[in-house]
Amino acid sequence: MAVSSPPPPDPGDDLRSGAQAFGNRQQVFEHYLAGQLGVDHSGLMVMNLLLTQGPTTPTELAGRLGISTAAMSLVLNRLEAAGHTRRARHPSDGRKLVVTALPESGARAMSLVQPVIDGIDRIAAEMTPAERRTVLEFFRQLIEVYDAAVHPAGPAAPPSASPPA
Repeated sequence: MAVSSPPPPDPGDDLRSGAQAFGNRQQVFEHYLAGQLGVDHSGLMVMNLLLTQGPTTPTELAGRLGISTAAMSLVLNRLEAAGHTRRARHPSDGRKLVVTALPESGARAMSLVQPVIDGIDRIAAEMTPAERRTVLEFFRQLIEVYDAAVHPAGPAAPPSASPPA
């Protein structure tokens, strides 16, 4: 009776496991951060957008989070009641509102995130330029994989009509 040998190890196993562990730790950190700030997941996502990209309109926030403007109003009501944000009239279009993270709230959030930023900076400083390029390329491709999973390619869109000459 022949003894079969085990299949060769899958070279992607360790990277998949590492990516999964990283994703899990990110979720744990986001849960911790939301708890420390007293916000829910949607509130944390809004705060992240406001702190990283600056003030914006409720409609733009709703679009970025993929939720309705009515749902965004509820998120913003909770954030405002908790002292994290404020809404004010748009400076050039009085029909619109602009949402801004309050400085105290932003400072609190940054104090919680700063140890992670410092840790990433420390790790990056220890890498060679070639190692950094490899890691960046891996992240770029990983982002593409996630984007493709969220927005799977459907049938090809018809080519746009050329304007008449």
